[in-house]
Amino acid sequence: MTGSAVTGSAVTLPVVRPPGPVQLPAVLDQTLDNGVRVLAVRRPGVPVVEMRLRIPALCGQSGEQLGPDAAGRTLLAETILTGTAERDRQRIATDLQSIGGSLAASADADRLALTGSTLSDGLPALLRLVAEVLVSASYPDDEVDGERDRVEQEITIARSQPAVLAREALLGRLHPAHPYGTELPPPGAVTAVTAARMRDMHAGRVSPDRALLTLVGDLDPQEALGLAGDVLASWAGAVGAAGGRVPDVPAYPGGPLVLVNRPGAVQTNIRLGGPALPRSDERYPALQLANIVYGGYFSSRLVNNIREDKGYTYSPRSAIDHAIATSRFTVAADVATEVTAPALLEMCYELGRMALLQVSAEELGAARQYAVGTMALMSATSAGLASVLSVLVGSGLPVDYLREHPAALARVSAEDVLAVGSQVLAPAKLAPVLLGDADRVRAGLEVLGPVEVAAESPATGGRQG
Repeated sequence: MTGSAVTGSAVTLPVVRPPGPVQLPAVLDQTLDNGVRVLAVRRPGVPVVEMRLRIPALCGQSGEQLGPDAAGRTLLAETILTGTAERDRQRIATDLQSIGGSLAASADADRLALTGSTLSDGLPALLRLVAEVLVSASYPDDEVDGERDRVEQEITIARSQPAVLAREALLGRLHPAHPYGTELPPPGAVTAVTAARMRDMHAGRVSPDRALLTLVGDLDPQEALGLAGDVLASWAGAVGAAGGRVPDVPAYPGGPLVLVNRPGAVQTNIRLGGPALPRSDERYPALQLANIVYGGYFSSRLVNNIREDKGYTYSPRSAIDHAIATSRFTVAADVATEVTAPALLEMCYELGRMALLQVSAEELGAARQYAVGTMALMSATSAGLASVLSVLVGSGLPVDYLREHPAALARVSAEDVLAVGSQVLAPAKLAPVLLGDADRVRAGLEVLGPVEVAAESPATGGRQG
């Protein structure tokens, strides 16, 4: 038995060593004449290169209608790879296959992302294809029509899921009348999007200004920078193009518990959320550890309380979500209808403990080891490192964050965790939104405080006061 000693029937397990510092290779960093920032990192061993292209702020300005804008950026990500001036969809797929490559697109209010990979000798061909898409994506009418119908069906299915509706209700409460207030556009808004709208949106928003290209893998960084400069030189766009900045996020106004009525529901989806600290804040390492202790991993207080001890739910969790213009702390648990109020009480009880009492040295040490280890695992592969660098640098953080953050985690004290817990995790600072059967759960919830009942909107899946 490797790694353990056997004495009679007892097994002595080896001591788990804390993870070492993140080994970050050299990162070449250069900004091209058209505004694209390029990061190139050599990771030899496997003859593959990972590519991440992040084009910022795809959302519209605050004056635009949010439903159509969300629908446009959703459909743009689904159709940007359906054709160019030189290649149709099938030709794009065939050419990617010939270099052992892949290419996919996604979008949200903050960015359009192109994610790809290729065998190392196929990097020039991959970048030429990406440049072609950026410059001359054609959005053929038939392709847009087909994708629009498919996306509308997928959104309709997603909006039938209680967990999706609960998250949308929470986001709508935290960020009303803002692009961050919804992740799924109403199906009717998708229906109205045309191919001409896609072409206009591409011309106005897919701009090289502040775009970030990250290349990681078996490559020569200097050659990769030169190649990117040559290939992307034809990509032009106006600095500060429409949608180039995310609108400011208004302060959360507060208010009572919101109960979105879902008659006949056998479960209640409990969601809590409120403002959090950005990664750039010097107190963020303490908040990260506070989140882990509370509900950020399987050994958390929340899991031990309402899953292991009381059996109210299977997978309670908390998280810190980061966007360009804000950061959020969220808590989620899906519980049986009959234990809705007791489960919410225990969730708030554990939040209160985080805000009023210091965590133990054992809890803090375990959370710190989990945070550092997770960070090391995320950047251990070329694909993981490319994604992490794209997110961090695209959010305005320096490349050295990967080296400096573990050291910052090591300096966090129990006093630091308590201070940030009282600021961010206190129950009074969070918005509670529940999705469930109001006739069965309202009375119990009103024992805990005021309740505002809202009707589920059949058109959008949101709530109606």
